[in-house]
Amino acid sequence: MTRRHRLPLAAALLPLLAACTAAPASGPDAAKPAPGFPYTVTNCGETTTFRAPPKRAVTMNQHVTEILLALGLEKSLAGTAYLDDAILPAYRKAYDSVPVLSKEYPSKEALLAANPDFVYGGYASAFDAKDGRGRDDLARTGIATRLNAESCPAGTPTVDDLYREVTEVGRTFGVPERAEKWNEEARATVAATEKRLGGLDPVSVFVYDSGDKTAFTAGGKGIGNELIARAGGRNVFADLPKAFGDATWEQVVARKPEVIVIYDYGSTSVEQKKKRLLDDPVLQDVPAVKNRRFAVLPLSDTVLGVRVPAAVDKLAAQLHPATGR
Repeated sequence: MTRRHRLPLAAALLPLLAACTAAPASGPDAAKPAPGFPYTVTNCGETTTFRAPPKRAVTMNQHVTEILLALGLEKSLAGTAYLDDAILPAYRKAYDSVPVLSKEYPSKEALLAANPDFVYGGYASAFDAKDGRGRDDLARTGIATRLNAESCPAGTPTVDDLYREVTEVGRTFGVPERAEKWNEEARATVAATEKRLGGLDPVSVFVYDSGDKTAFTAGGKGIGNELIARAGGRNVFADLPKAFGDATWEQVVARKPEVIVIYDYGSTSVEQKKKRLLDDPVLQDVPAVKNRRFAVLPLSDTVLGVRVPAAVDKLAAQLHPATGR
């Protein structure tokens, strides 16, 4: 996704400048901390101490961009990159005020040219060491980093991890009260959905992300699995030990899902995905295919970001239409 270029002199100096200005500076010569700082946080095994909020953040991946926009931090953004689909309408104006560095991941040169003091990645691929964007590489230039908790190597993320993510990001940027307010509203949304579902039996769900020879689906190690459970579903591939992975079509048939949840993104439309499933003779006896029971979620609803509480409600209405909204 990125190309390597000879680093021009001006860009080569940027890491040195970043090292002088980065928020997590520490030591006897560091400036006096900002009010409420220093703040030390451990993220995916890496510990960083911030002496002031980041002022020139760059986000890579839509769900982390929307976390910062939900906290009203667009003025702290020096750049952004990589959308999966459309930004939420509530954040569109704020998003349009932020420079877009690249359609997908920016090259190291383009990233450094934005002179960031903080880089926030949504997926582990955002910090690709082969492209010079590794967290260690950026730390050596004085740039602090954060990786969305869903992409940490260990653990199974839950909605509580989302609340923690928002809390830690809000604290990092010196706006803990905004994070607390967002979390309160999110918890209320999730609780209202749970109350509406009552004691309904869960329906079995197969997630179809993509794939032809195999089915690329949601496993048990991503927030998508938790989202399905809280929406009154049971992920038939919850035993897949990763956030996303491949399953055979024979496994799909054997597990007899009652509903197929289609993830909507990219160049293949929802209708094309439905047609692929409906036209496959192997799947004709799958209850969801036989009864044409499909639900749809944008991909950005299904990762650990601020869309999750509303997505739980949205999916619940599709899995259990009799409950209303």
